[in-house]
Amino acid sequence: MRTPATDEVIDLCRDLIRIDTTNTGDLATSAGERAAAEYVATKLSEVGLDPQLLESRPGRASVVTRIPGADSSRGALLVHGHLDVVPADASEWSVHPFSGEIKDDFIWGRGAVDMKDFDAMSLAVVRDWQRTGYVPPRDIVLAYTADEEAGSDWGAKFLVEEHPDLFEGCTEAIGEVGGFSYTVSNDLRLYMVQTAEKGIDWLRVHATGRPGHGSFVHDDNAVTALAEAVARVGRHRFPVVVTPTVRAFLEEVGEALQIEIDPNDPEAAIAKLGPIATMIGATIRNTANPTRLNAGYKDNVIPGRASATIDCRTLPGQFELFREQLVEVLGPDLEIESIHRQPALETGFDGALVDAMALALKAEDPGAHAVPYMLSGGTDAKSFARLGIRCFGFAPLRLPPDLNFSALFHGIDERVPVEGLQFGVRVLDRFLRQS
Repeated sequence: MRTPATDEVIDLCRDLIRIDTTNTGDLATSAGERAAAEYVATKLSEVGLDPQLLESRPGRASVVTRIPGADSSRGALLVHGHLDVVPADASEWSVHPFSGEIKDDFIWGRGAVDMKDFDAMSLAVVRDWQRTGYVPPRDIVLAYTADEEAGSDWGAKFLVEEHPDLFEGCTEAIGEVGGFSYTVSNDLRLYMVQTAEKGIDWLRVHATGRPGHGSFVHDDNAVTALAEAVARVGRHRFPVVVTPTVRAFLEEVGEALQIEIDPNDPEAAIAKLGPIATMIGATIRNTANPTRLNAGYKDNVIPGRASATIDCRTLPGQFELFREQLVEVLGPDLEIESIHRQPALETGFDGALVDAMALALKAEDPGAHAVPYMLSGGTDAKSFARLGIRCFGFAPLRLPPDLNFSALFHGIDERVPVEGLQFGVRVLDRFLRQS
């Protein structure tokens, strides 16, 4: 069914993709967030809302506004999305990553699924509400943030620490990477609602040794010590740990696929999930992946220090144990420096908000069945949870059965199906009216 919102969401999504909001993680080279924030603020102002644009640093801008509900004594619902995207190399893409081109019934471009699609959905819904005079059942707070792709310091974290009053009364929140479909059969689709996400622990590991001339025999080499440690970590597989969220997901999948799942050995069942196996497989254990190396200053000089960055992701309640295991794998005589840490999150798959998600999905797709899952990555929810807000990932999309959705996140040729985007608008509208 076409509505003004389902028509408008296409243009909103394309417009946002065309604003290059690349976040390199470096304040000097990141760009475009201010322009995107101004675009969003204009779209909200056009329909009578009063958005606040807040800069944490020059150019690093976020937008927050509140829509009063019929019963402001109820806890408010936060709807949040980030405006920044990871870098994209145009030479690797089939279309220009900032073109917002429509091709093969998809909207293509960096941010199409992460997460300018949901930004456009929420804008389309609330603009339609404002034009028609609809008042939601409770206050809705909208937040469009900077810097999510580099840890949220200049976006959600800044808002939570410097402007917590903007989220006064918010008890629950919805954001990215949840509510998308996984097709089991023609009449059954599992919609994966994010109720947990792994913790982030970015580390820098340093090895030291005796510097010297590159032509000498040298047994105390920092580069060698670091390389051996990094190789051990990169090849290591930490023990399987099945959390309540993952256990609930596996039970639902086992029933849907009519397969028996051994909770003590879930990998065999996960391997049968097709493209989403990569995403789910990362949620049954802690992980540590080396991502960067740095050593030396001249080709013929053995350096006295060598460093590596390791991207660690920890399951809820596993941080301390994981650190002990990691130290054992790395070996002795290495310095470990913590450069960024955010805790894991986990909430139950229950309550009126979850019921509203399931009902909204079912109304638009009779074959929909909502299930909880854990995200292996991280989102702005980590910052908003510090305010006591119960956070979910619910950015609804109905996807083609053969689309490798998880590969699109930070991947080449990122794209979102037009029909899926319009489906998401209808579901989001129903959900917010029922929440």
